[in-house]
Amino acid sequence: MTSELNQQLDAIISHTELSVFDKLSDICKALKSEINHYDWVGFYFAEQATKTLHLGPFAGEPTDHKVIPFGKGICGQVAESNETFLVEDVNAQDNYIACSLTVKSEIVVPLFLDGKNIGQIDIDSNTLNAFTDKDDEFLKKLNIKVSQVLKLDQTDLTSLYY
Repeated sequence: MTSELNQQLDAIISHTELSVFDKLSDICKALKSEINHYDWVGFYFAEQATKTLHLGPFAGEPTDHKVIPFGKGICGQVAESNETFLVEDVNAQDNYIACSLTVKSEIVVPLFLDGKNIGQIDIDSNTLNAFTDKDDEFLKKLNIKVSQVLKLDQTDLTSLYY
């Protein structure tokens, strides 16, 4: 990803006047607008007690999938595996939750805080085989920055739910 995009994301993260929700929302908007194959970008946050993921800030078309059980769909599988899941063709996945008929591929990268999986960034693309290891590496680094913001702010994750 470009150094300009990284600078833009760093500026959002360090902006002291923005709430954490607004920072994450602006990150989603920047990723969607600056990376051509990122057609939907959003954060989901884990609620361990109920084993569910809850939709947080996002950019793209609204989704009905505001709560996803662990294990269900790509996001739910990442909540259990703690590993990135890169899907080249969503139609080839048995456990895929369709958010839109136009989505062709997806990447979900877990978000850790103090070694615990607290959520993930989920990105859909309307292009087959859209994602590579470079996306994974870039998103892992971004998630480290996001977790630092959450830790510094001592954010109650439920305040980030839709």
